[in-house]
Amino acid sequence: MTGPIVLRGGTVLTLDDTHRVLPGEDVLVTDGEIAAIGPGLEVPAGTTEIDATGGIVMPGMIDTHRHLWQTAMRGYGADWTLTQYFVWYYLEWGKVFRPEDIHAGNLLGAWEALEAGVTTTVDWSHGLQTTQHADAAADALEAVPGRFVLAYGNIQDAPANWTGTPEFRDFVSRRTGGDLGFQLAFDVTGDPEFPEKPAFEVARELGVPVTTHAGVWGATGDDGIRLMHEHGFMTPETIYVHSASLSADSYHRIAATGGSASVSTESEQSAGQGYPSTWALRQYGIPVSLSMDTSVWWSGDLFSAMRTTLGADRSREHLEAHAKGDTVTHAALRAEQVVEWATRGGAAALGRPDIGSLEVGKKADVVLLKNEHSPVSFPLLNPYGHVAFQAQRGDVHTVLVDGRIVKRDGRLVGVDLPAVRRQVESTVEHLRGQLGEEAWAKGMNPDVPETKILDNPYTYTSYQSDTTHGG
Repeated sequence: MTGPIVLRGGTVLTLDDTHRVLPGEDVLVTDGEIAAIGPGLEVPAGTTEIDATGGIVMPGMIDTHRHLWQTAMRGYGADWTLTQYFVWYYLEWGKVFRPEDIHAGNLLGAWEALEAGVTTTVDWSHGLQTTQHADAAADALEAVPGRFVLAYGNIQDAPANWTGTPEFRDFVSRRTGGDLGFQLAFDVTGDPEFPEKPAFEVARELGVPVTTHAGVWGATGDDGIRLMHEHGFMTPETIYVHSASLSADSYHRIAATGGSASVSTESEQSAGQGYPSTWALRQYGIPVSLSMDTSVWWSGDLFSAMRTTLGADRSREHLEAHAKGDTVTHAALRAEQVVEWATRGGAAALGRPDIGSLEVGKKADVVLLKNEHSPVSFPLLNPYGHVAFQAQRGDVHTVLVDGRIVKRDGRLVGVDLPAVRRQVESTVEHLRGQLGEEAWAKGMNPDVPETKILDNPYTYTSYQSDTTHGG
């Protein structure tokens, strides 16, 4: 649905520079932008009116790191460790995904994000073994009316190899420069030979950001950060995913070069990348955005991200204080801050000042939280606290992207879910057939001997990270 739209009488969380909270005000959207915010707005004839009374109107949320291609395996790895994830996707079965399987996962994951009020998602797409896989990923994202960034990656080959092929260059020339955003997604192992350097040079030549898993225990650590810094590849556009097991030196390098961290708290506290890092990032002034990582394990909404981030940060604050015999009397991290990370934080990380807040002239990416059928919807006393601790995806009443209604009255608009389901079922059938029933069942809870350590999931280098120095 397009045309003028007004959301009437909600509590408006602007997330502007002053974080104005405007109870009982209207938000008018015209031509894909926020046209006005205020009480009792006069609107053009024919404007679609949405009653936001009793609800919260907020900016669309922004996820800066999500492996959409894995969504077709929703919940499969609920009991995995990070080692088991690496074994399954990097070393054994990730290579059996066909282009149509990438398409199915992306299609499902993209709609899932929108349904939960995530209007912009970075698809950290490291399953792109060929450009046919990449085309399938891009096709799926362009078929869904959200904002998406394709972060192109390939865990089955060295970054220097796949970024250097004519096929990759052809893909870039054909598929980038339009509405679909573009990044390069690869990790830096810390190998002293710095085999990732050519990929950074390609990113610099193309003028696109790099997003990288940094501070992942046993996989990527301080040596990788140091190599990036010494070679001049740490930029304000660089996004460091997790950043959970780094030294003070690495955090200083990130802060000094203006980069940001994408924190996936559900992932870090469950898989083992390191303790969720916001408690450390705050000490060094490193900007934060939030992300959900993958639905093969965790939930696909940023309400869970906000809630778990507050819990992990405050838990660490109490733990550190108790170790010194102290008591925390005032929590340093507030609900307001994590709501900002879920909106403005993502916009800043992506270099998109036109989204992430509700201000006149900005893109109309808007979410209404309202659920008249839930006793949890009232009373609405602390709006930021309500978003961070009380709301959930079922409370997302209406979603606008670029002024277009993509969800209304709690239901997605314009989606053929049965067709999406058929694609996903075909992918699951293919994967089960490739593995066989015994391996498929065992893969959900693989038996890894206690003495088995995966030293290095990156097959293009024999370098092994020194975990005694933070990964």
